[in-house]
Amino acid sequence: MKRISLSTHVLDTARGRPVESCPVVLERREGDAWVAVGIGRTDIDGRIPELIPDGDAAPGGRYRVTFDLESTPTVADGWYPEVSIVVNLADGSGHSHVPLLLAPFGFSTYRGS
Repeated sequence: MKRISLSTHVLDTARGRPVESCPVVLERREGDAWVAVGIGRTDIDGRIPELIPDGDAAPGGRYRVTFDLESTPTVADGWYPEVSIVVNLADGSGHSHVPLLLAPFGFSTYRGS
């Protein structure tokens, strides 16, 4: 069975540039609580190639990716202090990519590859 992995990419569509140094937390829903399973900070290209630590056998379930935009120097004056994206990942689903596209007063996401 393939393990679950998850990456992300943050782009500032108003500036046409990646968002560097954005803190990101990955959590898994367990009962009524969210439990942190991975943390990272976007690189110079706005990417985090893996939010689930290598070797961890993450089960399928509901996952939340939270982007701390208020702590990010290039977007700290934006309207959104943070953005959370919740996704369902099936057991053994392999790799998933959750990109975040930012604009001054809006954002979007999609299922990436």
